[in-house]
Amino acid sequence: FTQSSCIHMKGTLRYLAGLAGPSGYGSNSTAEQVTQHCSLFPSQLTAIITGATSGIGAETARVLAKRGVRVVVGARDLRKAAELKIGILKETPEAEIILLEIDLSSLASVKRFCSEFLSLELPLNILINNAGIYSQNLEFSEDKIEMTFATNYLGHYLLTDLLLEKMIETAERTGIEGRIINVSSVIHYWVKRESFSFNKLLNPKKYNGVCAYAQSKLANILHAKEMAKQLKARNARVTINAVHPGIVKTGIIRAHKSVITDSFFFLTSKLLKSTSQGASTTCYVALSPQTEGVSGKYFTDCNESSCSSLANDEYEALKIWKQTRALIHRLLSQLTAL
Repeated sequence: FTQSSCIHMKGTLRYLAGLAGPSGYGSNSTAEQVTQHCSLFPSQLTAIITGATSGIGAETARVLAKRGVRVVVGARDLRKAAELKIGILKETPEAEIILLEIDLSSLASVKRFCSEFLSLELPLNILINNAGIYSQNLEFSEDKIEMTFATNYLGHYLLTDLLLEKMIETAERTGIEGRIINVSSVIHYWVKRESFSFNKLLNPKKYNGVCAYAQSKLANILHAKEMAKQLKARNARVTINAVHPGIVKTGIIRAHKSVITDSFFFLTSKLLKSTSQGASTTCYVALSPQTEGVSGKYFTDCNESSCSSLANDEYEALKIWKQTRALIHRLLSQLTAL
């Protein structure tokens, strides 16, 4: 056994048994449980959540609103977002929910969303880059980028970039630490170093939906690692971490229908988390006093965890950060030229 397979085995056993880790929480903990002591903030916090109209994102929005956080829902489908808002207000009538349109696969849409949000002149304490798609077939975004990579990584990179100064300024003014959370996945472990190339991510010659998804989730962790270094160098009171929510029966899993059958679901129902358990790690990292000052880390089951050696590679993190910056700059200049 290698050391990493031993760590994995221990983690799997702890997960199956639902044992709590050092944080006091584990795989069975729900989003409500891990935030029950987190509603005592000196002033109202504001959070932006992408992909909040269903699954883990919707549960994250519900629980944050219940804890007194003003929630800005970034959604592609405003009708679904309006339904979510009605549901949250039924449970928490005093909640403040703001709905804004965003399509993360479109850089122009991300820019519009940020302009709209900044024009509201609200503070920004928490940014949850949660939206994610799994695409079985090769599709391209309006910016001519492979769709999974464009949505799961590129859009969130730009979103974070455009909102970062607002977060730093809010933290300075209020004295409350800002927190950015990139929702990643344990599937990032599947990515082999030799197959991870920026140009192939944008326009793959051979497409495999699961590989594309895994690579976008690895990129989310590398983004958090590099941003954490940059924020520390600036002495900014903003942290950024990546989380693996666990395997939850959400829309993304349902999209794997050809690969994953109902009998498989029956067999693995013991491994699958409920949506509320799936949202717990995001909510924990976003609100818990225990994660104060923690940055550039990867969390699973509400505890700091180890990610792959590739995800830990500082050189790779800086390289993809620079390549992404150059690409976005080029694509945005094309947009303004149009």
